Amino acid sequence: MSEANHKRFAVCLAAYNGMAYISEQIKSILVQKNVDLQIFISVDQSSDGTQIFLSEWAAREPRLTLLDYGKRFGGAGPNFYRILREIQLEKFDYLSFADQDDLWHPEKLFRAQCLMIEQSALGYSSNFSAIWPNGQVRIINKAWPQRDWDYLFESAGPGCTYVLQKELALSVQNLVQNSDGRLLSVDYHDWLIYAFARSHKFRWSIDNWSSMQYRQHNHNQLGVNFGLIPFWNRAKKIMNGYGFEQSLLIAEILHINSLPIVQNGLGGGRLGYLWLALRAKHCRRKPIHQWWFFIACILRAISKPYISAKSLSK
Repeated sequence: MSEANHKRFAVCLAAYNGMAYISEQIKSILVQKNVDLQIFISVDQSSDGTQIFLSEWAAREPRLTLLDYGKRFGGAGPNFYRILREIQLEKFDYLSFADQDDLWHPEKLFRAQCLMIEQSALGYSSNFSAIWPNGQVRIINKAWPQRDWDYLFESAGPGCTYVLQKELALSVQNLVQNSDGRLLSVDYHDWLIYAFARSHKFRWSIDNWSSMQYRQHNHNQLGVNFGLIPFWNRAKKIMNGYGFEQSLLIAEILHINSLPIVQNGLGGGRLGYLWLALRAKHCRRKPIHQWWFFIACILRAISKPYISAKSLSK
């Protein structure tokens, strides 16, 4: 492919105290093959010199654009929403997201572009390789078959594997720009984006190829669900209703409250959770996660208090 035919990618990178890894991450983005790109970086208030380092780099690298510094976001999700509100996407063909501490495969963006064209998809995510400081590497499979309602209960994988074609990217940006304060309560932008795409009939492809190395360390906001401690931390969030609360919030923001999964399930009180439990295979992609979803629904049905759509909207 000639450079004249390269597609333009806007890469959104949210940073916070990122000096340990951000240089390697950005370098792995800048060497992407067969694409043109611009990296838009928003730095949450940091204390390790991240902003100064990036300012000096951006002064000599035209493909780096730093957004105004000084705001406190308190999490990657609100930081990514800020980038989506402020950048101009009209001149780009694709949108993607980057964390500050990963390593991208040199063909990550181009492969996504090719697969999306091949499958007529407007949204893309992929498998990835989790790496630990001790050298352990494990490929994490996210490419399980998509289900009828999985998008309301999980993302399509880490947002740092996402690529959105222009039509979907602009629709997501319009959603963010016109949302009210409830948006900031959605902790994971990748979950929201996947839910928006699927609920609005945008075709999504999950690639079984590992597109990047996903570092695991003490400062990961979420990390990989591998090992007893990460598993237990996620299990506690499920059991205390956090996941269901996020699902209801996403449904409200996307105005899909009339779907049966919301009306009969999430908004149906105790009987609703029993209704959900019997439809677990439609709500999560991975078979073992379907079983855990079934158990979580049963526990929510017999515990107090339960989450309701009516109480959440107050």
